[in-house]
Amino acid sequence: MKATELRRFGHDYNRAALQRVLSTAVLVGLLIATAAAFAITERLKLVKSPVYGTLVSKRISPTCGCARGKATISVKLRRGDHVTVTIRDPRGAVVDTLAADEYVPPGRAVFTWNGRTEADTRAQDGAYQPEIHFARQHRTILLPNRIVLDTHPPKVLEAGVSRTTISPDGNDVGDTIKITYRFNSPAHAVLFLHSHRILRTRSHQAEGKFTWFGTVDGAPLEAGRYTLYLGGTDLAGNITPAKARRPLVVEVRYIHLVHHLIRVKKPGVRIGVGVETDASTYRWQLNGKRGLSKEPVLYLHAPAKPGTYRLVVGEQGYTDTAKLIVGRRR
Repeated sequence: MKATELRRFGHDYNRAALQRVLSTAVLVGLLIATAAAFAITERLKLVKSPVYGTLVSKRISPTCGCARGKATISVKLRRGDHVTVTIRDPRGAVVDTLAADEYVPPGRAVFTWNGRTEADTRAQDGAYQPEIHFARQHRTILLPNRIVLDTHPPKVLEAGVSRTTISPDGNDVGDTIKITYRFNSPAHAVLFLHSHRILRTRSHQAEGKFTWFGTVDGAPLEAGRYTLYLGGTDLAGNITPAKARRPLVVEVRYIHLVHHLIRVKKPGVRIGVGVETDASTYRWQLNGKRGLSKEPVLYLHAPAKPGTYRLVVGEQGYTDTAKLIVGRRR
């Protein structure tokens, strides 16, 4: 082999060997870096989060005038530290600062957000997240808990009653009314008598129905005609304004005489009085006489002497009366 060829061969051999060494070094470097990254990752997994026991309000409405007007961010700190607590919007921008480099000892710490910005304006409706920065530990934790700010009250789209009369006398006949509703968003249905809340459903849904037993604060309403108002309240505490609630007219009726003034010209004549009741039987009383009837028309004889008398009918402790005038007035 000539000298020129020998030199060329040696040069190519050395270059290949160098490439093999470099490739091996790169591979070893990558393995070391990977192992180091893995070790760091595993070590970080073993490091406990500086916060635990997190409790954050899910929904608030700064305009509701209720307990849900503010959000509560409650956390437990493993170590005392100077913390900065902020509220961030969906884009990550800081909306409000709840604590600025404030020292907080280990244990339970509670911060509140009133739904306003650092410029003291109400934040827009949307989802927000609290963030906590720990100065000494050089760590920042963006809590996964979302706070939904919602200021729109439910709108009543439909409302109705199964019937317009109710007789809450406890005889299991006509004692209840079914009320149906439909809102523009999920909400608890709320029933009002004037401005007084008399019922709130447990279910939270956009449409449904519930039963009203003719009671207010546990007591049956007296006989009469009433206007109830149906609205809704959502999870943020927003409630349908009074003007936007749907009116529902119902009549509470127990036992009812069709006529409350009865005139007869002659004593002793037979008279018939209409009686409206859902009871199977009812009692009557007139001029010292008493009886039991189940007929929709009560037939009696007028007293034998002219005068003014009182007819009383009743069932389950509820009564109605009529004035009976016998004879001509002079």
